[in-house]
Amino acid sequence: MTLRLQCRAFHFALLQPLRTSAGRLQQRSGWLLRLDRGEGCVGWGEVAPLHPELLNECCARVAALPDRPSRQQLEGLIVEHSGALGFGLGAALAELDAESDAMAGSGVDGCWLGAPASALLLPAGQRMLTVLKTLQESGLDLHGCTLKWKVATESDRMERGLLEQLLAHLPASARLRLDANGGWDRATASSWMQALHGDPRLDWLEQPLPVADQMGLEQLAERGPVALDESLQQRPELRESWQGWQVRRPSVEGDPRPLLRELQAGTPRRMLSTAFETGIARRWLQHLAALQWQGPTPAAPGLAPGWCPSGPLFSENPEIVWAAAR
Repeated sequence: MTLRLQCRAFHFALLQPLRTSAGRLQQRSGWLLRLDRGEGCVGWGEVAPLHPELLNECCARVAALPDRPSRQQLEGLIVEHSGALGFGLGAALAELDAESDAMAGSGVDGCWLGAPASALLLPAGQRMLTVLKTLQESGLDLHGCTLKWKVATESDRMERGLLEQLLAHLPASARLRLDANGGWDRATASSWMQALHGDPRLDWLEQPLPVADQMGLEQLAERGPVALDESLQQRPELRESWQGWQVRRPSVEGDPRPLLRELQAGTPRRMLSTAFETGIARRWLQHLAALQWQGPTPAAPGLAPGWCPSGPLFSENPEIVWAAAR
């Protein structure tokens, strides 16, 4: 069967820059995919690498996509290219195949599931306390809330002081995730794990050590909860072997169909997280997060509410998103 594939570029700025130990992220750019097989059957995809240095390479790959691809061609490209391009093509094909056995009962056939309440993303450094105070003054009840704080961006001494102030604000029913983006060494990560040992509010330390230090990550996980993020992006084989929590960013990790099947089967200790998507990819993120929530280890997804702008580019209707990218 021959399909028709169209692409449109998009660009937007986050409402505030995201500062991590790996740098700053403020702009998002990528391409929307519209895959048409006729008779009103359309599959939608999104291709947006998270790291700006990958944009040029991704642009060349999107430009080389055939206008009239066969199913075999697209499946071959997914095998050849993982990451954002693999996600865009796999998402579009999956939507076209919504009636097949692989998608049965998933809700991707038009009944997209809505995500559960998201964790709140707190900015790095001193701004964390300012934002937390603003949220509380706005009436936010921290009881039962999950918060994620970006660390390893300031001196360790400063951040340990900020941690004490943060913990003083959190009730016993709140949950806390600390994301170092691989920015700590073993001694620092060990110190933080020791400081939080036995605290029921700790969900996990997220990517506390660099990807290259897998032994250190495994040893730290013996002492307390550790979630992998960047490690899963750079070493996809760890998605099969890591038994702890996995932070999964479907829009940048490749074909979403395997992850869909995992969550449908009830695979535990997966947490769905945003790479700051348009409305097209966000449908997938929310749907997968809902499936995760129905599984054996429900966890608040990381949707970063309040970080993306509003407008038609973020609509739940893909036709509106497509029109906004003109």
